[in-house]
Amino acid sequence: MAAARRVLVTGGVRSGKSRHAETLVAHRSTVRYVATGPVPDPDGDPEWADRVRRHRERRPAGWETAETADLAAAVASAPGDVLVDCLGTWLTAVLDDLRAWDAADDGWRDELDLRVDRFCAAWSERTRDGLLSVAVTNEVGWGVVPEHRSGRLFRDLLGTVNQRVAAASDDVLLVVAGRVLRL
Repeated sequence: MAAARRVLVTGGVRSGKSRHAETLVAHRSTVRYVATGPVPDPDGDPEWADRVRRHRERRPAGWETAETADLAAAVASAPGDVLVDCLGTWLTAVLDDLRAWDAADDGWRDELDLRVDRFCAAWSERTRDGLLSVAVTNEVGWGVVPEHRSGRLFRDLLGTVNQRVAAASDDVLLVVAGRVLRL
């Protein structure tokens, strides 16, 4: 039997990272797609709703979808292969939940670290023969320094999350303009 594989796919906005991640698991028999973004509201945010609709239309009908911010539980309980899309929207949901955007670092950082630890542990434990685990994330550190604290906070924290997940992965792929580079 083939060895288990954990793959982190990173790239900029509209780089093709989600599409590439989907191709990695497209022909697998049992896939749990973990959608970490907010539930779409066509009236409140039509652009987000349209983006989610396009992602749903691309996915095979047989994939199980879990829409949750409890990433560790969703990954740990997956009966087969898993595709997480994406760590950036998951981090946003966690920061929202912890009310961390404008708060001092002392009240929420330990809880954030615990949630990252739990996800990385669940990710690392996906070692059953033949399992394929793919996580999508955003590469946000190449731009200008964000003007606002919340932007800098997100960039810095996602960079740290990406490093942690990359360290627990067998492969890290960078997608630029639809082209895939193995790191």
